[in-house]
Amino acid sequence: MIEPALKKAMDTLESLSQDAEFRRLYEERQRYLHDQASMIQGALAEGEALGAKKKAAQMAVELLSLGVDISIIAKASGLSESEIIALKNQSNSDRP
Repeated sequence: MIEPALKKAMDTLESLSQDAEFRRLYEERQRYLHDQASMIQGALAEGEALGAKKKAAQMAVELLSLGVDISIIAKASGLSESEIIALKNQSNSDRP
């Protein structure tokens, strides 16, 4: 036996699913929600990539200050040698 509230909900769902305009609005809303979720996911991935790059740059600067060879820093950090040289030049220009 189906409870009255459940029967009413099922009847309402059935009538709404037959309404073409309601179905169109529902699908449009679903697309919007999917697009929003995709944008958020993309932003999170981009933020993680920037964070990893910043951490690698900080590590490279620390290794440069210890006198480690640029090619070794490049292998350890994943940064290119030109990026490391730019960091070295920047850290040298930041010193008084």
